[in-house]
Amino acid sequence: MSPSQIIVLATPVFFLLIAVELAWGWARKRNTYRLNDAINSISLGMLSQVSAVFTRLFRVGIYTAIYSSVALFPDNTFWTQWYGWLLALVFYDLCYYWLHRAGHEVAVFWAAHVVHHQSQDYNLSTALRQTSSGALLGWVFYVPMAVAGVPPLVFGVVALVDLLYQFWVHTEHVKKLGWFDRWFCSPSNHRVHHAVNERYLDRNYGGILIIWDRIFGSFKEEDEKCVYGTRKPLNSWDPLWANAEVYWVLLQDSWHARSWGDKLRVWFKPPGWRPADVAVRFPAAPFDIEAVQAFHPPMPRAVMWFGAVQFFLLLQGVAAFLWVADSLPLAQAALWLGALTVGLWAVGGVLQGRLNITEALLIEFAALATVTSAAGLVDLHRVFKPLTMVIAILWVVQRSEGTWLSSRFHRLLIAGLAF
Repeated sequence: MSPSQIIVLATPVFFLLIAVELAWGWARKRNTYRLNDAINSISLGMLSQVSAVFTRLFRVGIYTAIYSSVALFPDNTFWTQWYGWLLALVFYDLCYYWLHRAGHEVAVFWAAHVVHHQSQDYNLSTALRQTSSGALLGWVFYVPMAVAGVPPLVFGVVALVDLLYQFWVHTEHVKKLGWFDRWFCSPSNHRVHHAVNERYLDRNYGGILIIWDRIFGSFKEEDEKCVYGTRKPLNSWDPLWANAEVYWVLLQDSWHARSWGDKLRVWFKPPGWRPADVAVRFPAAPFDIEAVQAFHPPMPRAVMWFGAVQFFLLLQGVAAFLWVADSLPLAQAALWLGALTVGLWAVGGVLQGRLNITEALLIEFAALATVTSAAGLVDLHRVFKPLTMVIAILWVVQRSEGTWLSSRFHRLLIAGLAF
């Protein structure tokens, strides 16, 4: 069974636990969910998983190549005993600690990791908010495992275990847990990690074990109310922009820097560092925690229902894709990745008010018509192409604001779409 299929099987458990947390919050009059934020967070998780079909090949391919070439202790018998599995898990968690720390202390790694921190809410849906670009450079931190001789299969399993463990710690409803907090990553420890409070900044990186933070000096205990998000708020429900935002800022600063050294340093200095000349010419407002406001554009009831229904349908599409992705030809998998990405982008656009419902449907049906045509799915294409034309006609009528009967241009445009 592939990692993608395991995630599909785990998805109902994720949603059951999210429902339990939501119900608990409502019962205690301390709800920590907003529909738009939760949809955005889970959409980013869905996008991360569908893109991982391609980036996983990159990461696992490199790991396997290094393991095959230079592994010092490639003893499968050892690594598949209980103590070998345990050692591999602890080894992975240590490597993850340093990757996670780099994700907060080196700008190019922060550009990937920032996605997980953009939500201003802290709940189990935040746990599913994952990057789509982290694997491109993150593999570097797991090279020691390949060199040591941890088999690729063992590496893949312990990586999944480490990731799944971290789901439950994203909640405000579990308070401090005494001795457990001293050894393991817990909800209290991880709330600190997600906070933008000055005293909490860049702390508590451990994935399963928090002892790494105690050993390497990055631990901080929760002792004041956490404020969540990032110091430069995303203020968008666009999943593509969420992944690209910091890369774009770094690219701009690198372009504007006059020194060639600064053009390179921008990418490897801590997040927020800027060349002096760039900071003078393009000043950025300082962070003020007292001025933090939740991004929450108004949503009419129709938009709420549309977003929820569309999200549910896209979730089914992502699950179906992940279940068969490893057996699909690469080109066909890329087509469906494109269609699902367009759908997730369109839902974010509607929730944010950048698109209306008709425009979102037009974009989605056009994407499905294109993909079914390219994939040779003739019967489905015969469904989606006419639907695209119908929605396009409806969109033209809406845009004409009642003048379409008297406007020759609009009449010709509608006739062209219809025939």
